Amino acid sequence: MSPHTHAPRRPPSGSRARIKSPALLLAESGTDLEGHGLRRTMGLFQLVCFGVGAIVGTGIFVGLSDSVAEAGPAVVVSFVLAAVTCVFTAFSFAELGGAIPVSGSSYSFAYATLGERVAFLVGWCLLLEYGVSVSAVAVGWSQYVNELLDSLVGWSLPAALSSGPADGGVVNLPAVVVIMMAATLLVRGIRESAGATAAMAVLKIGILVAFCAIAFTAFEDGNLSPFASHGTAGVTAGASVAFFSYIGFDAITTAGEEVKDPRRNIPIAILICIGVVTLLYCAVALGAIGALGADAVGDKPAALSLVVDKVTGSDVGGGIIAFGAVVAIASVVLAVMYGQTRILMSMSRDGLVPRVFERVSPRTRTPVANTWIVAAVFAVPAAFSSLDVVVNLTTIGTLATMAVVNVAVIALRRRNPELKRSFRVPLYPVSPVLGVGFCVYLMYGTGWGTWVQFAVFVAAGALVYAVYGRSRSRLVSPGAPSDRPESGPTAG
Repeated sequence: MSPHTHAPRRPPSGSRARIKSPALLLAESGTDLEGHGLRRTMGLFQLVCFGVGAIVGTGIFVGLSDSVAEAGPAVVVSFVLAAVTCVFTAFSFAELGGAIPVSGSSYSFAYATLGERVAFLVGWCLLLEYGVSVSAVAVGWSQYVNELLDSLVGWSLPAALSSGPADGGVVNLPAVVVIMMAATLLVRGIRESAGATAAMAVLKIGILVAFCAIAFTAFEDGNLSPFASHGTAGVTAGASVAFFSYIGFDAITTAGEEVKDPRRNIPIAILICIGVVTLLYCAVALGAIGALGADAVGDKPAALSLVVDKVTGSDVGGGIIAFGAVVAIASVVLAVMYGQTRILMSMSRDGLVPRVFERVSPRTRTPVANTWIVAAVFAVPAAFSSLDVVVNLTTIGTLATMAVVNVAVIALRRRNPELKRSFRVPLYPVSPVLGVGFCVYLMYGTGWGTWVQFAVFVAAGALVYAVYGRSRSRLVSPGAPSDRPESGPTAG
């Protein structure tokens, strides 16, 4: 630091704004420093694979049938509508991720633009996007584990051990197992986790491409008619369900402190992921419906395996798809759990959640206690909940945080126009405004029951902030351990 450069300053104690400057976020995280805190090991290819790993999983392998049930053959339009929502928001994430490449993702972006209270509520909602979705994804993994076992050995786990009480079982044991396996890999280190995620991402893309090749051999135009069998309302509802298939792309921004050249690689990785995944999803949906028809695909468990079995007349192909789904969904659990731990790490640095979440092991350079706490907490709903119970709540929470990110781009442009930006949102400010509009539109499609649940969840978050977070915030507490920009996460 030169003698003419001043350390980033915090607002005075009692400040009503409580906005943390981008410079302070970068200084505390050590984003532009080497050998600080977390280890930088991820290049662009690994980051893209990490993004694909976080996105492609339960949403397409399990949730496709739910989207088809809502929209019929027009589910392809639903996927495009969900993708458009993601594209506008992806532009905003790309700009913010390049300008403020820290682990906090939406939480940190809100802190730098809209203030601490909004940031805390965004972090609270991210518990739905990252944490609760881990449970949902793990439940979907269990379905394909049984499909794979049935294909390989003609035997599957009894319902009592592979489903929660809502689905006629007792405990979903495979769902707990996949969460614990992901936690074990995460605590070993980001290099190992990123390598495993990259391998799984390549494999599952290959499996979905193979599915499309098989399904299109049986494609019949008549299966797409009537196209919009459930009308516009069906397309909207289908898009709200399909949006779950895209959840996770913003996890790329949670890797800001472990990526090489984050200002360049984060924006590029986000845009590549959205493009690849959208093309893949539309092709899979079109192939599945074209091969069997919407009625045969809608509301069917392990729908992709069913399609391949019917088309080939053998259960071998379905077994291969089931294997791909097991790998794909496991990689989502891994990537999304990673994102959740990094969000909590950022919130802990700020004093808004307990300090245990910011401790980094000096041996593995990973937040070990944080990871095991997250695994233990979210193994519980995975073991006892139904997939349907958590999907809509996860979706509305994610859409709410994405709407905030679009607003944050506008606020940061006005507040810090001089900030270095490696990517700029095209068609500004129209693009982020449309991003907010599409997010609200899809939120509407989740139904009023979900809105009520979400309102209760947000109210609970506001209460937690008022009782715990506000008084412990390090932003306005002089002398707190994180006050020194050069201090890294606490070793533990």
